[in-house]
Amino acid sequence: MNTGSDRPGEVAGASDGAKMEAEAADSRDRRGLGSRAPEFIRSRRVLHVSWQVGVFVVGLAVVVSGVVLLPLPGPGWVVIFGGMAVWATEFVWAQLVLRWTKRKVTEAAQRALDPKVRRRNIILTVTGLVIIGGLAGVYFWKFGLVMPWSIKNQ
Repeated sequence: MNTGSDRPGEVAGASDGAKMEAEAADSRDRRGLGSRAPEFIRSRRVLHVSWQVGVFVVGLAVVVSGVVLLPLPGPGWVVIFGGMAVWATEFVWAQLVLRWTKRKVTEAAQRALDPKVRRRNIILTVTGLVIIGGLAGVYFWKFGLVMPWSIKNQ
C-alpha cells in the first residue's frame, strides 16, 4: 500500500505540523550519534583525527582521575561518567554506553520508587541495623569499650 511516504508509520494525509515534528525528531536522531566536532574540523581528515586523539586523551585523563577517586573520598563515579561524556562528544561507542547507562539508571530509579520495593528495603535496612546493634551490644557486654589510646601495657 502506498501511503505517499517513504517513512514507516507516516500517513500521507498528515498535517504540515506533524511532518515538521517528524523531520525534527529524525534530525535529532541522526545528530545523536557521531562526531560533534565543528564542520571545518570534520572536513579535514588530519585535523579530525587530531581532534579525536585530543578528545580521547582528555577523556582518558578524566576517567583515570575518576578511577583514582573511587577509593578516596570524592565523587569517583561522577567523574568517570564525566569522562565518558567527554568521549561521547566524539565517539559513537561512548554515546551508546551513556545511553545504556542513562536507561538503566532511570529504570533503577523507577524501581526504587515502587512502594513495595521501598517497603522491602526499609524492612531489610531495619533488620540489618537491629542485627548489627545486637552484635555490637553482645561484644561490648563481653569485652567492654576500650579506647585504643587507653590500652595498658601487658
